[in-house]
Amino acid sequence: MAFDITNPIYNDADKARIHLEQQLWPEGPVCPHCASQHATALEGKAHRKGLYQCNSCREQFSVMVGTVFERSKIGLHKWVLATHLMAASKKGMSAKQIERMLGVTYKTAWFMMHRIREAMSPSDNNEGTDPIGGAGKVVEADETFVGGKAKNAHKSKPIPTKQPVVALVERGGKARAKHVADVTAKTVREVLVTHASRKSELNTDDALIYYWLGKEFAKHQSVNHSAGEYVGKDGAATTNTAESFFALIKRGMMGTFHSVSEAHLQRYVDEFVFRWNHRIALGCDDHTRANAIVKGAAGKRLTYRRTNEAANA
Repeated sequence: MAFDITNPIYNDADKARIHLEQQLWPEGPVCPHCASQHATALEGKAHRKGLYQCNSCREQFSVMVGTVFERSKIGLHKWVLATHLMAASKKGMSAKQIERMLGVTYKTAWFMMHRIREAMSPSDNNEGTDPIGGAGKVVEADETFVGGKAKNAHKSKPIPTKQPVVALVERGGKARAKHVADVTAKTVREVLVTHASRKSELNTDDALIYYWLGKEFAKHQSVNHSAGEYVGKDGAATTNTAESFFALIKRGMMGTFHSVSEAHLQRYVDEFVFRWNHRIALGCDDHTRANAIVKGAAGKRLTYRRTNEAANA
């Protein structure tokens, strides 16, 4: 389905609210306070549209309560449009571009995007927490360092030090990626055993940290990159899929975001992981991906104070 900017959900707040209700409440309103499905729509001039009252706990709520959209004064149609734009942009979209397209301030666009990234973060809502791989499957593990280019730095916004990221990619499947403090056997092992099934075949490069870690998996094969190998001697072992995933992140960091602080790096990594896990090859188009973000918004909150404190920590 092609993107249509004239779609009412991108231009009408009421239509956008109905769209969110359909995605978050497919079987009818659910109270975010007690999870009851018995609620009454409040109508009349005294109540705003989309307001409900729970018949069990008597609390009032709307579709925004208990989500990343809660307590926002930005029209829901702008939220829906921003969600679609971030879902459809393969290498990410800058806050300046969102600022121009939505007609909001840069500060507002920046915060909106971080809240949407929070909805993209791994959770039961978007199937981002289960270990990848399994018996008969191949998981590729690799690590890299990400950060902006020095030439993009200026006095008011220096380029942060490049930070390590470890990625696990199931060949033909989904990915998991984590920003780690350092690339040591201890930190890499924690990512491996937490996010990949040990019944998998593990493919890595020839880094020494994987020598003992590989013994915890059903099978371990490595590629000798230092000798110029791109495929193992058996003709099957490779880390090309993991490197393709890293290529997307690096293009986004260097070409779109330019400078990402360590405090927010994991959210940016989660954004790329989410799009990878909802890509065309796995049956997801832009609309399916955007709807998955909306569903992932439930049960999450991100305040500006929390975001700002993380940046200044």
